[in-house]
Amino acid sequence: MNNERKILELKQKTELAELGGGEKAIEKQHSNGKLTARERIDILLDPNSFYEIDKLRTHTCTEFGMENKKFYGDGIVTGYGNINGRLVFVYSFDFTVIGGTLSKTVGEKVSKIMEMAAKVGAPVIGINDSGGARIQEGVDALAGYTNIFIKNILYSGVIPQISAIVGPCAGGAVYSPALTDFIFMVRKTAYMFLTGPKVVEEVTHEKVTAEELGGADVHGKKSGVTHFTYDDEKSLFEGIRTLVGFLPQNNTEESPVSENGDDPLRPCQELNSIVPENPNKPYDMKDVITKIVDNGVFFEAHKDWAQNIIVGFARLNGKSIGIVANQPKVMAGVLDSNASVKGARFVRFCDAFNIPVITFEDVPGFLPGTAQEFAGIIDHGAKLMYAYGEATVPKLTVITRKAYGGAYCVMNSKQLRGDIIYAWPSAEIAVMGAEGASKIVFAKEIRESSDPDEMLKQKIEEYRDRFANPYVAVEKGFIDDIIVPENTRYRLIKALEMLKNKRDENPPKKHGNIPL
Repeated sequence: MNNERKILELKQKTELAELGGGEKAIEKQHSNGKLTARERIDILLDPNSFYEIDKLRTHTCTEFGMENKKFYGDGIVTGYGNINGRLVFVYSFDFTVIGGTLSKTVGEKVSKIMEMAAKVGAPVIGINDSGGARIQEGVDALAGYTNIFIKNILYSGVIPQISAIVGPCAGGAVYSPALTDFIFMVRKTAYMFLTGPKVVEEVTHEKVTAEELGGADVHGKKSGVTHFTYDDEKSLFEGIRTLVGFLPQNNTEESPVSENGDDPLRPCQELNSIVPENPNKPYDMKDVITKIVDNGVFFEAHKDWAQNIIVGFARLNGKSIGIVANQPKVMAGVLDSNASVKGARFVRFCDAFNIPVITFEDVPGFLPGTAQEFAGIIDHGAKLMYAYGEATVPKLTVITRKAYGGAYCVMNSKQLRGDIIYAWPSAEIAVMGAEGASKIVFAKEIRESSDPDEMLKQKIEEYRDRFANPYVAVEKGFIDDIIVPENTRYRLIKALEMLKNKRDENPPKKHGNIPL
């Protein structure tokens, strides 16, 4: 009987823990359009695969009457489970318990899960819906946050770290997601900012709502803080499951191979005419990407920010690849500060986790102007160059049209240790565009001509015929081959097969000093 009583006691405590802040608090959570911490985990993970850790932990604070406000789990659910049969670790803040605030205990629970994830080499996913540091605990709460931050830092590049923002995430709480590899946000119920609307109004006299200050669209379109934005939580968690499917478990493993039935020999005849004859006419580089990758599936990151460059994941012959591509449809595909930072961060992630990088290049140069120069485009452009140059994973480039000046150098050129550089016959590789170059090179002839405008037209054609093609570069070995566009898929697959055992090293050092 004694054992039965003890088992009953355990069941009762377990049921109490699973209720979080109680039925009324759960109803309020639902009325605000939000799921509970456990409901989120159930959607994220494979059915019945979640195993909870520290379910019955409580806080130890006795200040401000907190000894009378104890809940099992203390405002966060932690544990491990599977996504498509693969191990992941997860922690999910429970807003129904003291507003999901972070106590010393909560910090310890998160730190424990992160340590376990690093030990066994599995991704960790944090689901954020929290009122921030628990004020009653003072410096203990701040220490709890910082213990999480240091693990974010130390495990960066070791295991994939993913953050979901599905509720408030303010003050110091934002720094853990910011240190992770990818951030997912849901519209309307989620926001991130260091200082809230009231503080902003008090200090700067700006009147702004939480949504306007740090909502999902703000960070998805303006700041670039978040990588993926969704209308509802269920779609967000499906997005995380999709992302995890492209990633290896850790930095010592390769990404999973997904057999998908797309013929590696499949030609893409539409590519032969996709680049307009007019060099100033735009086209959509995403059409190029989707015609080449397996089954046309491209999982784009940072879709709404710095749209002049495209980054995301796809597969070639079942193997995960990272794609970086200029977008001629937006700002002619020019590189600016935001595009450079976006590309650099993505390349570095792929390199950290053994994911080959394929670059589709059509870039007229860096964006000129005082705004860009004052914003530090020199440093930002150097970040992209640094990322490509440092990366040791297989790196392939396809130059579809323009590859001008310093932007050509930056976009995984042969001199940045690009492994295979292909060019389409439409490629134009030069220091600058034909018109600008002609005005400089033939300035005297144009000036002394009886019809300067006609002379300029002639010289532009002369320059274009001589330099606006890939043959000079291929003759010098800066390009490995000029290929028929419809064969691009097959050529990339064969190049990746050739490079699968690639070994490249950087000089021994503690770490480099990327221009931040």
